[in-house]
Amino acid sequence: MSNMRVAVAGTCGLALIIAREVHESTSHQLLLLSRSHQAGLISQGYQCQVVDYNDPASIQHSLMGVDTVISTVTGNAQLRLIEAAVACRVRRFAPAEFEGQPSLRAQNDLLDRGRGAALALLQHYHGYIQSTVFICGIFYERFSVNGMRSHRIGANTGYGNEGDYILDARNMTALAPVYDSSQNLASLCLTSALDVGRFVVKSLDMATWPQEMTLCGDRMTVNALVDLVQTCRGRLFNEVEWQNPAGLQYQMTMAQIAGDVQRQRRLATLIATAEGAYDFAVPAYLNALFPDVARPISFQDWFTSNWASVP
Repeated sequence: MSNMRVAVAGTCGLALIIAREVHESTSHQLLLLSRSHQAGLISQGYQCQVVDYNDPASIQHSLMGVDTVISTVTGNAQLRLIEAAVACRVRRFAPAEFEGQPSLRAQNDLLDRGRGAALALLQHYHGYIQSTVFICGIFYERFSVNGMRSHRIGANTGYGNEGDYILDARNMTALAPVYDSSQNLASLCLTSALDVGRFVVKSLDMATWPQEMTLCGDRMTVNALVDLVQTCRGRLFNEVEWQNPAGLQYQMTMAQIAGDVQRQRRLATLIATAEGAYDFAVPAYLNALFPDVARPISFQDWFTSNWASVP
């Protein structure tokens, strides 16, 4: 597809990775939608438009002539954005998903953050607008020094801090969802945010979008992940709690009784992991479709470089 007008909604870390990739490796026209004035981005040569997500006219104004919207905003803002995109005859829309397969997400899930409603709305309008969900498994950045938040990703998810997911690589402790409910080893797919951005931008050239597109940097058992971190850190874990869905569900019940919502969110993502919500067949769809995208960075290489400066 020759030059298109592509709007990226949001200015979080992932939005900026996608925007930079569009800016540097394509000739598409890029527009960043933000709730506030972005002097820094404008000075770097980005076209930015301030939108008020409570005002349909404001969103529609910013979407005039746009071909594709990639959203990183959630909740009601995203629903308004979808409605405006349909009103402006935008051709396709990628909602803020970027994780596991939506069909495997628990109903009225703590981790939903309005994403289910966005998918339902896109399904409702599917005669008018194409949409796809980018399924990339778990971001490597969840295992980052200072957590995912340090990359401005997942700040409002409830598991964005260092050590919130599976393991704490600084203090070498782990709550590891290693078994599924049949006591088989649980696996997960993982991808770096940078590689997610590269594959998303490659997909802009596709003539049509299927409903879901998988992409993957690495795939391993939770067990292997724990081992790998020990190897990379050159230290053994002080304590590892090996868990299955039933044990995690019990902890969830205790967290509910205690009214500890943050712990509930962290446990919900561990239960989802144990149940295979972040696992899919590899090679993934976009990896197979675009073998010319330089091989994604492996989790081991990413983790080693990310933690290199931490003793």
